[in-house]
Amino acid sequence: MAAAAAGFYVILEDVMPAKLRKAELEYTDLSKQGGFGELQLASTVEEAVREADIAVDFVPDELESKLEIFSMMDRMAPPKTILLTPTESQSISDLASCVYRPERCVALRGEAVAGGQVRLLYASKTALETVERTGAFLARLGMTVFRRPIPTRQRLQKQRNQPD
Repeated sequence: MAAAAAGFYVILEDVMPAKLRKAELEYTDLSKQGGFGELQLASTVEEAVREADIAVDFVPDELESKLEIFSMMDRMAPPKTILLTPTESQSISDLASCVYRPERCVALRGEAVAGGQVRLLYASKTALETVERTGAFLARLGMTVFRRPIPTRQRLQKQRNQPD
């Protein structure tokens, strides 16, 4: 609801219809206060990401789940779409290496709530525009964003070989 509260057009999809109904009721209650964006419910991932600028997954933080949803969003979203995944344990470099748009993949770690501090993680192939647009999106949601590139293996090896 944070994205809708910030004035964004949001399309939600979930395999559990009860969760979608709950979100719709919550949105209806909150939107009576005014200033909200628009909320639409989708019955498929394809419908949800068809016109997305940023697609955010909320699947369990397990590698198989993340790979499956990243693959689906990658195939179904337009080329402009940024793929954003909240994760505390998955590597964005690994996830990005499995899609056709690694330059548009970013991960989020931390308190993803208004007033929360988050780290925006990105791989060496991630485009600067992707990092900037995602950082601006998260800031508009009220989060303090710290950008952090994921070191490449080559860079890690150089750091280990340097004397302390």
